[in-house]
Amino acid sequence: MSAKAPIEDINENATEMVVGDPKTWAAGVPGVTHSMGPAFLEMGIGRSLKLLTDMNQKDGFDCMSCAWADPDHRKTFEFCENGAKAVTWEATPVAIPTTFWSAHSISSLLEKSEYWLGMQGRLIEPVYKPKGKDHYESISWDDAFTLIGDRLKALDSANEATFYTSGRTANETAFIYQLLARSLGTNNLPDCSNMCHESTGLAMGESIGIGKNTVAYKDFAKADLIIVMGQNPGTNHPRMLTALEEAKEAGADIVAVNPLLEAGLIRYKNPQKVKGIIGHGTGLADQYLQIRAGGDGWLMKAISKRVFEAEAAHPGTVLDHEFIDEHCAGLEEFKAHVATLDHDSVLRATGLTTEEIDELAARYMKADKVIITWAMGLTQHKDAVAIIKEIMNLLLLRGNIGKPGAGASPIRGHSNVQGDRTMGIWEQMPPTFLDALQKEFHFDPPRENGFDTVQSVEAMLAGKTKVWIAMGGNLVSAVSDTAAAEAGFRSVGLNVQISTKLNRNHLTVGDEALILPTMGRTEIDIQAGGPQVLSVEDSVCAIHATRGKIKPISDKLLSEVSIVTRIARQVFGDDGPINWAGFEENYDTIRDHIEHVIEGFDNFNERLHRDNGFILPHGPRDSRTFNTPTGKAMITVNELEYIECPTGRLLLQSMRAHDQFNTTIYSLDDRYRGIKKSRKVIFVHPDDLPMLGVEDGQIVDVHSEFTDNVDRVVRNFRVVAFPTSRGCAATYFPEGNPLVPLGSTADGSNTPASKAIVVRLEPVETYRAGSRRAPEGTLAGV
Repeated sequence: MSAKAPIEDINENATEMVVGDPKTWAAGVPGVTHSMGPAFLEMGIGRSLKLLTDMNQKDGFDCMSCAWADPDHRKTFEFCENGAKAVTWEATPVAIPTTFWSAHSISSLLEKSEYWLGMQGRLIEPVYKPKGKDHYESISWDDAFTLIGDRLKALDSANEATFYTSGRTANETAFIYQLLARSLGTNNLPDCSNMCHESTGLAMGESIGIGKNTVAYKDFAKADLIIVMGQNPGTNHPRMLTALEEAKEAGADIVAVNPLLEAGLIRYKNPQKVKGIIGHGTGLADQYLQIRAGGDGWLMKAISKRVFEAEAAHPGTVLDHEFIDEHCAGLEEFKAHVATLDHDSVLRATGLTTEEIDELAARYMKADKVIITWAMGLTQHKDAVAIIKEIMNLLLLRGNIGKPGAGASPIRGHSNVQGDRTMGIWEQMPPTFLDALQKEFHFDPPRENGFDTVQSVEAMLAGKTKVWIAMGGNLVSAVSDTAAAEAGFRSVGLNVQISTKLNRNHLTVGDEALILPTMGRTEIDIQAGGPQVLSVEDSVCAIHATRGKIKPISDKLLSEVSIVTRIARQVFGDDGPINWAGFEENYDTIRDHIEHVIEGFDNFNERLHRDNGFILPHGPRDSRTFNTPTGKAMITVNELEYIECPTGRLLLQSMRAHDQFNTTIYSLDDRYRGIKKSRKVIFVHPDDLPMLGVEDGQIVDVHSEFTDNVDRVVRNFRVVAFPTSRGCAATYFPEGNPLVPLGSTADGSNTPASKAIVVRLEPVETYRAGSRRAPEGTLAGV
């Protein structure tokens, strides 16, 4: 493998931060240069072009950076800046040498930044941290599997083991991974869904009987109105901007609802079009509502009330009576409930004006086909489930489910987080799935619910977890209450991480730990049965084939499927009812079983190999059928939370910077927001600064305030004046995670509630950076 000098760690200091004006457009030529430049530098021109032109193609590999849907007709460059960076991150030819582990103690590595850890290169050999030692050391694959098997077999209860999954794992791996856990006897299968769209799944499941997107990619261009809520496509899923541009060119209105102004929702310069390179680009948001954090449900309910008032004024012309009468239940109860909605309470909760709400209501009632799309800006509130049910209510009132150009569109983050759930990665899979698993594999799966992510950390802290196995991910950094998570992981007997790159979770360990290096999605997977193909599910329920295109970085690597099956063989042997060895030899055998267990996967192998994928059935979308207890879509009555924010305090939300993917940090810059060289920043509206007694550029400690009176604090953050909504602030994930208690979760879904946190700022020094004028918080100002 090629080698280069490892980067020096960056002493991240908020006083070294460079702050410029936030951008008012996304992509364009900078999007190309920031995509291709790092790729060419890290991988070389030939390797880069090979991989980037194969990404998201029908005979290529699926991008690992998000779950955005692919269009029917692909372009040669069917990727975005984030995808290019993710490929560069994974397919780097730089590998961590054996000498690294003796040269660096675990204690010394803990002092390094997440950025530095990831930049050391690919993991290429299994390593083991023995009890009482502060170094990892090389271990053979056979010895590693024997160790895991011995520790699992020695457990007093299968529930002393937990099997975590990140969303990058392919369907076939996820299916046999949950099969391993349930064969052992536990439903402890937490995953990253527990921390992001769990609220979506619960809310939509109770409303329409399925927690998945009700639209296809092509529906965006057919919509009359698209409401984009609680998300920043320009940073988190940039290819969505192309779909929004296509919708705009077809005549759709677009409304953005977000506390912060985000460049990609203002204007998009498509780098694959002339006007995106040398022209003005495409203006996207016709209306931009900078809502108070947590006010989204109130806004939806206020629009619903206006729909009922318009129907009363013009009977039979506003509500979709035919759809409601045939397909919905709960209308009259909801109508009576919203009639009591207090207008002043709506204004206080949303921070919007009457005129702004009236304008959105008029747009909604004018449009025949409406898509409402959202992400974690909505799902991580305490009342997130109620917020999303209010979205569903509004869509149902005018029949915007199950018709072209209309529907509910939750945008998933990880590339296969939805597929993992379909495959059974969930701590509370329904009896129908467990019954099918029992019939197919001739064993009785456990029936009691297992631990979700937050419960898993609580179980660690209580000393209930003896073995932790993680298929990807970096949970210690991703989950809320960082101090509690670190303490929990240090209490685990054996921590097993199946990974491609080094991260903090490899270093936050208890008695014993193993790092098992695995192939990336870009790498060719050859088993006894020949080259293998895997599959993933995107946000719109489409199953795609994914095939690696380059030789693995090391012949020491094993595929995820190989690792799971070899652990299982150590635990169960080769004489049981499940042919684990056969799974490893040919992944077609895994898909044969998936076909028998999970609805919608008929002729799985044939359709995957012949057509490179297919669309899963979806009752509400396909036939307006609803798998709810009543057999109808449920219009629900929900109580919404209003978070009081005392004078001198702010409502804080966490978010991603532009140069990151979840806990993976590509650089310390966030160019759309004008930030360089540091991530220790808190964005505050300039008009709020005098009330707080701080100035733009000042260094502060950020303290969260919860009823448990525990002082949770992150230190030495720089205040940056920024066009966010009044009374609200924002900081980066995961740097803001220590401010959120482990027990602060969404009602019903138990998702960490990392939005709308009451915080105070305490100046820690007199340092002032040169301030820069933030643009006004309206579209006219930008």
